[in-house]
Amino acid sequence: MTTKQKQSIWKAYRFPIILLTGIVLGSLIGLQMGEKASIFKPLGDLFLNGMFTIVVPLVFLSISSAVSNMANLKRLGKILGNLFLTFAITGLIAAFIMIVVVNVFPPAEGVNLKLQAAEAIEPFETADQIVSALTVKDFPDLISRQNMLPLIIFSIIFGLCINMIGEKGKIIANGLHALSDVFLKMVSLLMYYAPIGLGAYFASLIGEFGPELLGSYAHAMLIYYPVCILYFIIAFTAYTYFAGGKKGVTTCFKNIISPAITALATQSSIATLPVNLEATEKMGVPKDIREIVLPIGATMHMDGTCLSSILKISFMFGIFDIPFEGVGTYVSAILLSVLGGVVMSGVPGGGLIGEMLIVNMYGFPAEAFPIIATIGFLVDPMATMINASGDAVASMMVTRLVEGKNWMKQNITPHIQ
Repeated sequence: MTTKQKQSIWKAYRFPIILLTGIVLGSLIGLQMGEKASIFKPLGDLFLNGMFTIVVPLVFLSISSAVSNMANLKRLGKILGNLFLTFAITGLIAAFIMIVVVNVFPPAEGVNLKLQAAEAIEPFETADQIVSALTVKDFPDLISRQNMLPLIIFSIIFGLCINMIGEKGKIIANGLHALSDVFLKMVSLLMYYAPIGLGAYFASLIGEFGPELLGSYAHAMLIYYPVCILYFIIAFTAYTYFAGGKKGVTTCFKNIISPAITALATQSSIATLPVNLEATEKMGVPKDIREIVLPIGATMHMDGTCLSSILKISFMFGIFDIPFEGVGTYVSAILLSVLGGVVMSGVPGGGLIGEMLIVNMYGFPAEAFPIIATIGFLVDPMATMINASGDAVASMMVTRLVEGKNWMKQNITPHIQ
């Protein structure tokens, strides 16, 4: 491996390495000091409080800004409709697969940490609960991290209304975009403290609960990574067979390796976009479709995130010794995973926000957030690979829905010659 390649790998993985190093060092300190490591907890609480303070304005500004600044929504027409249909269906399939897996292989089996008890979990069993989950009674209630889902819905509608008033709304849209950049900068500054904050928190956590929690993380990863590999092979084969038959499958896997490796190395769907555009051109996806599906997919098509969201929810249920079972629980988990994979992934920092949403919706205490956030960091490389390479697969499926089953005969020949 050349020096340049080593530098490139370090640049791509620098922050996760530093962050995980902080967590590992904190965990080692916790193991060494035992319960005395609780002296570090205030340093961890500083990070938690900072994240909880920023999250509400960040969600509102990021989502409303993105929606209000969308251009040519009407022009997308049939492509856009089939795009979201494809994203939602593949996300639901991914979530359902992980529901089955975590029931067979519970990720936190045998772990029983005596954390603050979670509130009673009654996930969306009545019409009143659904109304309460989607709306609030008064505007001040909206500006609270306890009501993230209503805030997301309000932000989307607010952005759409700005978009719909046309030229008059551009000033507001530009202002929202600028404010969104301000809060993103605040997040980036706070993340410099994250290795210290999370390291301190885990020193306290491991000092109190010992190596049992660390072992549970390893168990969760032994479940998640093989599922992702199988999803990449089996699900993508099924999707591309739908898109173009046997020729679709062979064409896809001939060209998808480069985007998959790029996504794994960079941990960024956006960074993989140029490689994806080139790969889908070779696959024969028409220019207008690939140039609509891939950029939107880079922020809104996250099958890997759907897989990881179910893992996180099941893991948290296990940590708090709550049975992960029942139709209501499964439906709420699937809805949250699709929300995290299709909606929140379009928000910078959406992974952390999605994890906060899980903590709040199920009534877990605030101390649960670092635990679930660490799982997010551990699964991120493989999740990004599924997300980004899945964008190319989705573009083939959208082409099949828009142009019919013979699209490959019409489009792929010029790229082979």
